[in-house]
Formats: sequence, structure tokens, C-alpha cells
Amino acid sequence: MTTWWHMRVLRTVGMMAVCSVVAGNVWAQTPPTAAPAPMPAPSAPGTAQIDGGVPLPADYVIGPADVLQISFWKDTTLTSDVTVRPDGRISFWLINDIQAAGLTPEQLREKITTAASKFFQETPTVLVSVKAINSRQVFITGEVAKPGPYPLLVPTTVLQLIATAGGLLEYADSDNITVIRVENGQPVSYRFNYKNVAKRKAGSLKQNILLKPGDSVVVP
Repeated sequence: MTTWWHMRVLRTVGMMAVCSVVAGNVWAQTPPTAAPAPMPAPSAPGTAQIDGGVPLPADYVIGPADVLQISFWKDTTLTSDVTVRPDGRISFWLINDIQAAGLTPEQLREKITTAASKFFQETPTVLVSVKAINSRQVFITGEVAKPGPYPLLVPTTVLQLIATAGGLLEYADSDNITVIRVENGQPVSYRFNYKNVAKRKAGSLKQNILLKPGDSVVVP
């Protein structure tokens, strides 16, 4: 026998089941809220780099024709691109002329910070970025397929430069290639025998020296 109490219990259970189904449908149709993306960490101030993430050569110092970007942390209005003049100096409106050639980007950053401090209540945070390296070049001339200047951005040997220049021409005097370098203000020369180096004859590999900025390789 179904009593009034039994009917009330059954009705209550039925309503609970309907509510559970409806709630489940609503939950299934509502996409979960995506977690907010983390804010990117700011770059550390006072660093020197080439735009695009290209690392600077380990022995890099600023030279004429290099393009630099000078900026002040959190103040984009002071950002300026400058080109190192042939006399090795740069012109920056806040501090006028300052010597840049021969310094590392970090050394230049420190000089600019010191010179600009008198215009700020607190010591400014200066950033120096290298936009383009035009001062580090080596030259190859004579009997190669593509003579001319080449950028020296990675360690490069005489043999590698010859390969970059397209190799020796048919009538090149490969036994008497010369590397001309200026050391302590005086020109010096180094002999390079292509055939001996290519055949790895005893002692010849020492001729395959690492080139330095300003070196000229002459292929007669």
C-alpha cells in the first residue's frame, strides 16, 4: 500500500534527480575559464645584444660604423639609434659626444650612466644594444671567385674565408697566399700554403690562423 508519506518521498527523489540532470547539462555546456597567461618577465637592464638574439663575438669591442641603440630603462622617449663615427665617438643628445670605439657595450653603458646621472635625481639604468656590426671585417683580394670585404662575426680561419669567397681561381698561386695584419701599428705578414694545408702536411696546419678584424688575405 502506497501511503501519503511514501508518495512524498518519491516526489522529492524525482525532483532531486531532475535538478542533477539539469545541472550536469549546464556544467557540460559551460567551458572552463582559461587561466590567465603569465606576464613575460622584462629583460634585465644593462645588457648588450644584437636585435634578434644574435650573440656578440666574445672579443667584441665597438668600432667605427657600428650602429648602437641607447635607451633608458622605462623611458622610451630617450631611446636613440646612433652610428659610431670614423673618429670613434657617438653623439647622444643628452650628453653630446662620448668616446665609444674600443669599448665593450658594458663599458660604454657605464660611461653613459655616469655622464647622464647629473640630469636625474636617481642613477638612471641605461641599456646599450648593438643593432649592427660594421666594424668587424676581413678582406680577401686576388685570385678568388668573390673578392671583397666579409663580416667577421664568428671565429674564421684563412681556409674558411677562402671557402666563403668561393674558392681559388684556376691560376691562383696557392703556395704563396699572404695574410697581412697590423700589430702595434706595424704591418706584419703570415704565409699560407693552401696545398700543404689542404693535404695536412706536417706543421702546415699552424698556417691556418684565426683571422682578426682588419686582416687582409692576398691570393696572387
